[in-house]
Amino acid sequence: MSEQTKPLHPTVLAVTARIAARSRDTRAAYLARIDASAGRFPQRGALSCANLAHGFAAMPANDKLMLREQRRPNVGIVTAYNDMLSAHQPYEQYPARLREAARKLGATAQVAGGVPAMCDGVTQGNAGMELSLFSRDIIAMSTAVALSHNMFDAALMLGVCDKIVPGLVIGALQFGHLPTIFVPAGPMASGLSNDEKARIRQLYATGKVGRDALLEAESQAYHSAGTCTFYGTANSNQLLMEIMGLHLPGAAFVHPHTPLRDALTDASLARVLAIGAHTPDYTPVGHVVDERAVVNGIVGLLATGGSTNHTLHLVAMARAAGVIIDWDDFDALSAIVPLMARVYPNGKADVNHFHAAGGMGFLIGELLDAGWLHENVKTVAGPGLSRYRAEPWLSPEGLAWRAGSAYSGDRDVLRGHAEPFAPDGGLRLMHGNLGRGVIKVSAVKPEHRRVAATARVFVSQEAVQAAFDAGELHRDVVVVLRGQGPRANGMPELHRLTPLLGVLQDEGFAVALVTDGRMSGASGKVPAVIHVSPEAAGGGPLARVRDGDLIVLDANAGMLHAEVSPQAWAERDIAPVPDSGEDTGRLLFGHMRAAVGAAEAGASVFFGTE
Repeated sequence: MSEQTKPLHPTVLAVTARIAARSRDTRAAYLARIDASAGRFPQRGALSCANLAHGFAAMPANDKLMLREQRRPNVGIVTAYNDMLSAHQPYEQYPARLREAARKLGATAQVAGGVPAMCDGVTQGNAGMELSLFSRDIIAMSTAVALSHNMFDAALMLGVCDKIVPGLVIGALQFGHLPTIFVPAGPMASGLSNDEKARIRQLYATGKVGRDALLEAESQAYHSAGTCTFYGTANSNQLLMEIMGLHLPGAAFVHPHTPLRDALTDASLARVLAIGAHTPDYTPVGHVVDERAVVNGIVGLLATGGSTNHTLHLVAMARAAGVIIDWDDFDALSAIVPLMARVYPNGKADVNHFHAAGGMGFLIGELLDAGWLHENVKTVAGPGLSRYRAEPWLSPEGLAWRAGSAYSGDRDVLRGHAEPFAPDGGLRLMHGNLGRGVIKVSAVKPEHRRVAATARVFVSQEAVQAAFDAGELHRDVVVVLRGQGPRANGMPELHRLTPLLGVLQDEGFAVALVTDGRMSGASGKVPAVIHVSPEAAGGGPLARVRDGDLIVLDANAGMLHAEVSPQAWAERDIAPVPDSGEDTGRLLFGHMRAAVGAAEAGASVFFGTE
């Protein structure tokens, strides 16, 4: 492997060391399990004749012959394609392309299986959103089911958005002996600016424009195939896959349906063959995802103001590889990793502007030069993270990589480590008598980072909307929305509240949100303490809050506190979380939770929830 060119920052070293110590037994057990499965080539050699015949029965004659002879590798494709998701619609043509690319190299490829892929942008604020977080574990299981046929010598994962990439990672790591590459589809071209979209949403929230104007604005923002261009969970996923060494270098933010994107897709197939078990460069995915790669992922998220959803997802992804991380690790790294990018909602630019300004190559290079990333890692591109300083391009001879930009093309969007936008990563761990939660302040102005105001307690988003419409929230207020945790209703995102609270803040009120639910990965300018635990449905402290309690939220000090005497607090009853009755989302969530309940104890390691 390459050597670390600059000494690692002491905090990065310390956090990595404590993760490694904490994970020693679980990581060793994981590696022992996957290493016991490694090295058998081809993998399908253990199948009986009947098993193997079933596996290639529908293939074209030449492909069937190659599989029959068992001399050439077979690549399994796990796809999240559907044509409702703009980010996943480009995947429709990928299997045919990848099969042809495999044939040119004397190999074969098969779609091993598909995984569900719901769009939080469609379900946001609706009952279906209550299945969103749950879908991650369904995707993980679906991925493992797809790979369980033992037909494959390597795998390609086709997925982009929210819960989909984390689920694919968790599932793929159960077959960690397989070389696996994640193949992105790329963002759509820039449309209506994010600032303008947010402005029109707030106008609609106050009744100043109608639904027609709102729909036209949204249609101009989300207008074609590709990932939504703001820096939410989907694009945070793409950053993670690249900085953790699971993408080809520079693959994250190339537009769909372009020659460069097609070339990168073909190259992913070629590369996964090149790191197969029969090669000197054998690189199983379970060895790529280790404690150093996970720390690199956290650093990348913090340096760019990435999605708070990854304080949940990355914990589960790491756990699937036997690596145990917690919020304290995020908090410690956030204190020393500066904010180097401003991408909406943390700025005006979108991911296309970020990519054009230097993108991942520049960012990774700067973080390496500052000693905030581990260079000495395994990646699907080869040993050493410095490979990811490069950018792909179409040379006269075809796809090639060249040195990435040594400077930012737009210092309003992306900066070097010596001149960051802020001295820390903008993620805070919050403590107090209301429990423990996280807040992202990279998009929150300094003057809004401390709020002391009376509580108004709600148990549904609809109730918040009704109070807003009735003018009851036009004052200094801390909105406490409880009963939104995983036990209660699946922990939906609460992004529909952002325009409402943004209106109140713009009117000059001190406003904040405290919830045991989630905000969108694109949560923005209003201070929001989220993922508060223990959750109210489990008897957590939010269940003791009452209307009129003085709540102090101080993001600078990491404090979340209700100004109630300890005696009065202890004597309060725990308010029940009401059942929503016939609500479709909760009924579906309840049925699905019951269906897997009996298996949860045995599945905890699989799902990364222990």
